Amino acid sequence: MTAIRVPLREHRDDSYDVVVGCGVLDQLPRLLQERCAAHRYAVIADHKVAELHGARLLAALAGLEVRLLPFPSGEWNKSRDTWRELTDAMLAARFGRDAAVIAFGGGVAGDLAGFVAATYLRGVPYVQVPTTLLAMIDSSIGGKTGVDVPAGKNLVGAFHQPQFVLADIELLATLPRTHAAAGAAEAVKHGIIADAAYAARLADDAPRILAREPEALERAVLRSVAIKAAIVAQDEREAGLRQVLNFGHTVGHAVEALTGYELLHGEAVAIGMAVEARLAERLGTASPGLASEVTRLLTSFALPLALPDNVTTDALLEAMLGDKKTRRGALRCALPARVGSMAQSADGERTVEVDFNTMREVLERCR
Repeated sequence: MTAIRVPLREHRDDSYDVVVGCGVLDQLPRLLQERCAAHRYAVIADHKVAELHGARLLAALAGLEVRLLPFPSGEWNKSRDTWRELTDAMLAARFGRDAAVIAFGGGVAGDLAGFVAATYLRGVPYVQVPTTLLAMIDSSIGGKTGVDVPAGKNLVGAFHQPQFVLADIELLATLPRTHAAAGAAEAVKHGIIADAAYAARLADDAPRILAREPEALERAVLRSVAIKAAIVAQDEREAGLRQVLNFGHTVGHAVEALTGYELLHGEAVAIGMAVEARLAERLGTASPGLASEVTRLLTSFALPLALPDNVTTDALLEAMLGDKKTRRGALRCALPARVGSMAQSADGERTVEVDFNTMREVLERCR
């Protein structure tokens, strides 16, 4: 069992650990008593995760007062309606301020349960117990919570840091191969933005990660968690440095929304990274060959790279206007300078302004 600290600078008392290991779910009761003691626990999980792992979790938590609150699986259920149903269920069950929430599942469950915790009775503590590779290495860390709305993804939410994150590699044994690849997309992103050697190692480990080999998965989780923890520690609320974690997400979020979330998040982000790497070369912020290198890394996990045929360029541009990084009506993207290093704009910003014509040109070339 390895604990990686997320040492928040702005709110030091909210610093927490990401605990990683094989079989560590059995440590959850002890960690709860030490770091998130509560009278009752509301476990929020989607139906699929509840069916796969709910019995094991409840067995591990025997002796604690726990209620499982399942919700329908799928990104389209990360909505205000589901948030309302879950909070109403907690109110009906008379959970008080001495309660806590356990987010159990992938990124959808983590974002949704975190938002429930952030807003229930004006805020109760919660912990993250991710069950997917993507959630373990990315979405469970950093305190971003929220729901999707018609205008875009994650546009209603709050920063609410967990008390700790528990990542049990054994839970990934049931992960479908496509979900392993989608999670690896975020790992590749971490390598591109911060660690070229890690990016290269991921390409070498791709067959083992796709086969869900525990040792390869644990290596990826530990390094990605360390990268994200270091970035979040310096910029808790995404005012500067943390924006680099959005590489691939300006285009990726637009693709997700316009395809009705038919693509997995990691698949959409892979497309976004392929497009935005080409954009970085077109703008001159990246060294030549970056787009080819990013494509090679993503191809090692058999991830999609081209924009879907049923999504128009105009629709993508319109969707990107709702991106959280947009400033004064101008598109901004987090773009790499080379594998392992991100570009900065002339004013020191971690995102680069992109004019519509250039974005349109690059989008057309990526079909």
